[in-house]
Amino acid sequence: MGDGHQPVIDCFDRGKAMLNRVVTGAHYGLRDWLVQRVTAVVMALFVLFVVGYLLLQPRVDYDVWTRMFSNNVTRSFALLFLLSLFYHAWIGVRDIVMDYVKPASIRLLIHVLVILALLMYSIWSVQILWGF
Repeated sequence: MGDGHQPVIDCFDRGKAMLNRVVTGAHYGLRDWLVQRVTAVVMALFVLFVVGYLLLQPRVDYDVWTRMFSNNVTRSFALLFLLSLFYHAWIGVRDIVMDYVKPASIRLLIHVLVILALLMYSIWSVQILWGF
């Protein structure tokens, strides 16, 4: 107290209140923004590759698709595309759930189910691309 009537404001005391705040929700910011952009670029490049490849073919049939995916580079690029798609989807779904589903138990259940589904899709993608 300064003169007994007005409290003295300590500009350093404000930091104590900020340290005690509880963070709730998804606050990943720049990292998620960057991951969304990088995964989008990977997906766009793969789509351009596939479209370009198919446009150069006189006809598109099973043999063309088989020949395209018989190359390990194409398979790897396809797997990178699918993993980028799954991660891109995870960030979007997680943010929507964090914004619109308020009960923590339901939010946790949705997150676990989505994570399990995306992991299964990843395993399935490897099985499809490499025939395991």
